[in-house]
Amino acid sequence: MLISLRLKNFVIVDELELDFTSGLTVLTGETGAGKSIVLDALGLLLGDRADAGMLRHGTDRAELAAGFDLDGTPAAGEWLAENDMTGDEADRLLLRRTLDSAGKTKAFINGAPATLAQLKTLGEMLVDIHGQHAHQLLLRPDTQREVLDGYAAAGQLAGDVAAAFRHWHQLAEQLDDSRRNAAAFDAERERLQWQIDEVAALSLAESEWEELQAEHKRLHHAASLIEGVQMAIGVLADGDENCQGWLSQAQHRVGELAGYDVALDESLELLAGVDAQLTEAVNALRRYADHLELDPARLQDVETRMDAVWRIARKYRVEPEQLVAELTAWQFRLAELGGSEGLRKLEQAVVAAEASYRKQAGALSKARRRAAPELAAAVTREMKPLALADSKLEIVLEACEPSAHGLEGVDFRVAHGEAPARALGKIVSGGELSRISLALQVIVSSRAGVATLVFDEVDVGIGGRVAEIVGRLLAQLGDARQVLCITHLPQVAAQGRQHLQVSKAKTGSGIISAVRSLSIEERIDEIARMLGGVDITETTRKHAAELLGYV
Repeated sequence: MLISLRLKNFVIVDELELDFTSGLTVLTGETGAGKSIVLDALGLLLGDRADAGMLRHGTDRAELAAGFDLDGTPAAGEWLAENDMTGDEADRLLLRRTLDSAGKTKAFINGAPATLAQLKTLGEMLVDIHGQHAHQLLLRPDTQREVLDGYAAAGQLAGDVAAAFRHWHQLAEQLDDSRRNAAAFDAERERLQWQIDEVAALSLAESEWEELQAEHKRLHHAASLIEGVQMAIGVLADGDENCQGWLSQAQHRVGELAGYDVALDESLELLAGVDAQLTEAVNALRRYADHLELDPARLQDVETRMDAVWRIARKYRVEPEQLVAELTAWQFRLAELGGSEGLRKLEQAVVAAEASYRKQAGALSKARRRAAPELAAAVTREMKPLALADSKLEIVLEACEPSAHGLEGVDFRVAHGEAPARALGKIVSGGELSRISLALQVIVSSRAGVATLVFDEVDVGIGGRVAEIVGRLLAQLGDARQVLCITHLPQVAAQGRQHLQVSKAKTGSGIISAVRSLSIEERIDEIARMLGGVDITETTRKHAAELLGYV
């Protein structure tokens, strides 16, 4: 459950710290006081998108944080452990988010950086928020289907059915495309096979072209290489007058002179080094010369091979060194196209995908058929004390063509008295729809796995005795879950175990919103304000105290 909320520089909040209790917590305040700010902040901490307009005017950074007790929410604890985000205390969770003036945000789960997707995934395990326009959304078929699937605990199965349907239709589209283009694909396969056979016949290795170029250059200049190397060897060692002879004479003479002056020792050592390097160079040239020979036949073979490669490369308009990569690409495309065997495999894949979809959709249909009458009966029971005693909810499942939503449509209908049931939008008034929606939310929420439920003015359009019953319903729900409710009805507010008042005031830095927990006397005054408006009399205060059970 939610145990704390801390806000700084958020919308019109300067700084705010709230602690929450279990059971029903009500938030009240005059219109425009900023009651929704608390829920907006909670939404951001649970993964909603933010924008710079949420920053309090004149500031450059907003900070939001919420603490949760995970006792009773094992799924959240398991998720934290799987993602290596467990905090210092395994049963505690801290969500934090910052927002700057550029609209950029950072999120943290137990101090670890987190993505919005992670916040949203974790948030769905912690809090279930029912907005003030939920009763209007109930008119949409998508909402009705999602409500039933949620009650049936079939949300994951519904997602699997949608994924299976998309997979089936993607394969079916590929199959249709393959059949429509069969002639073109056959021509492309024939062309590719011919190209592959021609290039493969070359048996060209990965780096062979570069090696052919290097060998051709050497063989083509073999005569020049032989002549030049022999000339170098002659000058350095084999000629009548050569470098090695001259160097030997110089070494001998400097050696004699070094006997007269040790300062020549350094020069003598350097000459010895030159002699060693010269000898090594001569030996290397001799070894190179031993392997040099004129080989016109090999040169002809190399040129013939290069000509064959050039001819194929020019034909397919690629560089010779790219032929091997081009061959690989052709082979990949040919495998991708397949043949008649490939078409048969695709047909088999489509049949298998359809069978998988229908199996999962059938399981979803079974879950819906089992849950629909149960949900309808439960909601009908909740509707009776809400001034809808002669009405009942029916959930009709009508078979339809296979779709991402399954094999049937879901239609919520209401019957008044003995009249036949009709669609919600055609038979109920706005107030009736609001009460039916509330009954649905109470029933569905009672099955939710989350520990905290939030209701944002879901009691709109309700008053009098019905409002008192709604308050009792929410308080009853609070016995099993933590419930936060923004309300404008004193009958609902009086049922709260904790009462938070939202107010705003003008300060030197602008309009500031504040939230505080009310004492017994303050609760009486607030309920009296909600009952009597501007002028609060003793009679009004007495009525407020009676609602609160203080007299």
